[in-house]
Formats: sequence, structure tokens, C-alpha cells
Amino acid sequence: MMLWIKKIHKWASLLVGLQLLIWLTSGLVFNVIDHKKARGNAYRQTAMAEQPTLANKALLPVKSILKLYPATLELNQVSILTQPYYLLTQQQGLYRHFANSYHIVNAITGELTLVDEPFAKAIAKATYNGPGNIKSVTLITPPIADFLKHKNPSWQINFADDLDTSVYVEQGSGRLVGHSNSDKRFADFFFMLHFMDYGSAGSFNTIQMILFAFIALWLTLSGLIWTLHMLRKGQYRLKQF
Repeated sequence: MMLWIKKIHKWASLLVGLQLLIWLTSGLVFNVIDHKKARGNAYRQTAMAEQPTLANKALLPVKSILKLYPATLELNQVSILTQPYYLLTQQQGLYRHFANSYHIVNAITGELTLVDEPFAKAIAKATYNGPGNIKSVTLITPPIADFLKHKNPSWQINFADDLDTSVYVEQGSGRLVGHSNSDKRFADFFFMLHFMDYGSAGSFNTIQMILFAFIALWLTLSGLIWTLHMLRKGQYRLKQF
């Protein structure tokens, strides 16, 4: 029995030691890297698409919109590319990045608006001030590698610049999910290592972390059992000076 306890203790020590080394390395990287660059916003600018509507235009009454969409849970007035819209929430998650369902209605004409590829490209361009041009546009579904917590389909607009910038626009609402580039991806790699997010869940509450906690617990218990066993065998003795 003690033979197996010793073997498992040694392997557990190896696993815990390796992860501790990864924590030390990733922690050192976090202290060295430029935190502003790590956010991925090198070529991001505040555009009208990110600001609330301020235009004094004759908007359709909210009641008339709600009659057309009775399943609406929440209605907000938003501005996208300087144009006023009503954002209708049909399915609402606890946070924006949770699974949600939206309709966008032109607040002046009442026309249902879809965030298609040209619309998404226009939004991305309005929030980008870098030197590159758009090289590709793709509609992607979660999981999104650059924004793992985001659970809604989004347009990925890639720019040909020195940082490989990607802009993400949520398909349902037209909101800007965020910018990502090579600096952010470099930092995200070490965040993945630091939080043991090897399954790309976008969270530290993962099965890997739980498993590691049990391994660390076993390491403690097996070490205690091994120590008591050695005490019983008389292998620990106090030298008399």
C-alpha cells in the first residue's frame, strides 16, 4: 500500500511542480508586457457607432414598435453609424456576452435592419484608425478564439496591418464586441496557461483547475501519510548535541 502511495505522491509532485513553473513564468510575463498593448486596442477609435443617439429627428413612437414586436423584453434607443435605431431584446442573458437575441429596427422608418456583411464592415471601419485595409470578413459562431466569453454569432473583420487586427461586430445587435491583434493574442496565450484554461472555456472555473486542486490535496495527504509512516519506522530522529 505504501509503495503505491509513494509512487502517486511522486507523480503528483511532478504535475504540481510543472504547473507552479508555468504560473511563475506566466506571472513574470504579465509583469513585463505592455498592458495597454495587451488589450488589443492599438488601432481602435471611438466612433459614432459606439455613442448613444443624440440626433433630434422625428422617431417612431415606442408603442407602435412594441405592437409590431410583442415578444420584446427590452427596448433601447441606440445609434449605429450616426443613425438612430431601436434595439429590441427578444432573449436576454445576464450579461451582454451571454446568449441573447435581438432585432434592430430603424427608429425613423420602422424598417427591420439586419447586420449583414456590408453593414458589419462599415461598423468595423468606423472603429478602426490603422493603416490596413479589410482583407477578409467571416461570420463566426461561438466559441470565438479572441473573445471566449462571448456567446453570440459575430462578424470577424480582418485588417491587413502589422498587428493582424481583427474587429468583431455582433450580428444580432450591431454592437462592437472588441478589437484583437497579435499583442492581445500573445497575452491571451499566457492567460490561458496561468488560469489552466486548456479547454478554452474563457474562465478559471474549469475541470482542469478542479482536477489540479484534487491533485494538490492528494499531494498533501499522501505526504502526511508518508511522514507518519516514516515516524512509525523510526526514520525521523532528533540528534542530541
